[in-house]
Amino acid sequence: MLFWACILWVFAATIVAMLPMRRQYVPGVALLAVAPLLILWIGISVAWWAGVLALAAFISMFRNPLRYFWAKARGQNPHLPKELRE
Repeated sequence: MLFWACILWVFAATIVAMLPMRRQYVPGVALLAVAPLLILWIGISVAWWAGVLALAAFISMFRNPLRYFWAKARGQNPHLPKELRE
């Protein structure tokens, strides 16, 4: 089951990446919200080091949205791409 959940998440992320930038926001946030649960599941089911590798891949893929949310959490006003400001 874990294998198929990971495959489904990867295909969903690939499809979202092919969308125009302004249409990526809603499904991207959904993928961003589901990823920690999937990473935790990997860490528990496989091994802690597999969970750490999955976390590193997640941070690498979502570094810009994570920077944005981190800046918002600290009370800053981060810059949005032009496509998302419209």
